[in-house]
Amino acid sequence: MDIKQTMQQIIDAESNAVSRIPWTDDYNRAVSLIVERVSRNGGKLVTSGMGKAGQIAMNIATTFSSTGIPAVNLHPSEAQHGDLGVLQPADVLLLVSNSGRTTEIVQLMELADGLFDSHIPVIVITGNPDSPLANRADATLLTGGAPEVCPLGLTPTTSTTLMTVIGDILVVNVMQQTGFTKAEYAKRHHGGYLGKKSRT
Repeated sequence: MDIKQTMQQIIDAESNAVSRIPWTDDYNRAVSLIVERVSRNGGKLVTSGMGKAGQIAMNIATTFSSTGIPAVNLHPSEAQHGDLGVLQPADVLLLVSNSGRTTEIVQLMELADGLFDSHIPVIVITGNPDSPLANRADATLLTGGAPEVCPLGLTPTTSTTLMTVIGDILVVNVMQQTGFTKAEYAKRHHGGYLGKKSRT
């Protein structure tokens, strides 16, 4: 099979996987948590993931920050060495794990549970509905668990695409509910092409 054929197979497989991301009412719950606690009550969104999922979590955080929702990415291992202090009672945790059982992320959830008297809500993006993270989250956003397009079935490929799309769904819906404007976008983008475009 040549590269063109492989390319088409990958595009077809990932497009199909994206179209099958399941809808649940947890999307409403997740968006409401972010709008209420972060936009209206002064908290922030704290994202976390391990490995490739961690890169997706970081991207979600930076996208939220650029659209008016204060967000930071917390490395789950560093959280166990003092960085857990970034969490505050009004915050929301967004955890990304395809398996839903990544040790460092499960431990982060447990550590967050014991940090304050009040509960910090947790949103989870995962491909595994029967996982420890999915079962304990306040809102579980499922990818649908489509197989990876990697020929070994191991390298995060399709799963990271799905996680990215779910992050975009959250960002866009929060923007709509908070009424985030082009003028506000421009205030957060002073350099580069997007900064210039947002001010014209």
